[in-house]
Amino acid sequence: MRKMILGLASGVAMGVLAMPAFSAEKVNIGAPSWTGAQAIAALIQAVVVDRIGGEANLVPGNNATIFQGMHQGKGDIDVHPDVWLPNQQSFTKKYVDGAGTVALSKNAYEGNQGFCVSKNFAKANKVTDIADLGRPDVAMKMDSDGDGKGEMWIGAPGWASANVNQVKVRDYDLTSFIEPVRAEESVKTARVKDSIAKGEGYAFYCYKPHAIWYMFDVEMLTEPKYDPAKYKMVQPSDSPDWFKKSRVMTKDALKNVQVAYSKSLMKRSPAITEFLQKMSLTADDVSNFAYQISGKGRKPADVAREWIGKNSKRVDGWLGL
Repeated sequence: MRKMILGLASGVAMGVLAMPAFSAEKVNIGAPSWTGAQAIAALIQAVVVDRIGGEANLVPGNNATIFQGMHQGKGDIDVHPDVWLPNQQSFTKKYVDGAGTVALSKNAYEGNQGFCVSKNFAKANKVTDIADLGRPDVAMKMDSDGDGKGEMWIGAPGWASANVNQVKVRDYDLTSFIEPVRAEESVKTARVKDSIAKGEGYAFYCYKPHAIWYMFDVEMLTEPKYDPAKYKMVQPSDSPDWFKKSRVMTKDALKNVQVAYSKSLMKRSPAITEFLQKMSLTADDVSNFAYQISGKGRKPADVAREWIGKNSKRVDGWLGL
């Protein structure tokens, strides 16, 4: 009996000693402003908390802040959930290829981006191509503030894609007709809704995956086919004269979108790192997440947990089960 009690006590002690190693799995996930990134961040958080049994926190920030946090490797920010390449190549070139402090996940989903208007506005005004926004009659119908130029949302502050779009407005010869606007994505969504309700014209940067395709009847305008010889983009992080040095006269190439994480996480949280390396989503997955959050007003955490419940085998694969 005495041996049995000692054996049980030893087992309990070993279990207690093992608990800190398990609960030490901790990650701080960067949460950029766009809905798709917030949805993926919530999904990562839910998997870490519910399936790995660790701790996961969301940290709001723009691309520069999140990459800098991952580079420092102190655990303030460990993960960027939605890295669009080559849009954010200036950051991956600096921290992944250069400093070697940040790594990219193995699996990517495909992204597409361009400029959109509502289908009704496009049909009524025969707007199908980006060049149509330079027609005076179209620009006039997109002018909501009376300054003689139509407004076009080009992205949120801090987005690398917004810099690209600003260059495009110039190089597509739209400067005399279009005023590029930077604002948070929530402002854009509200403006799209309002313009459709009022029958007004409004153009905006759009991309797939995104909730917008489920929320409103919109269509992407055509652009000149992607040509690397006519696509030279220099980001502000590369040069203070980025705008002068850039020249973008074609559509963007299709994107690879994947997760980035600090290499310091490998030692601090190996289970979380292995999960991030194997995580794999599709554009349809992310569009659905975004629609549930932006379109239906659901909490990202609820959407993530519901998806995990319906896709448990996929999540098991990410966790090596």
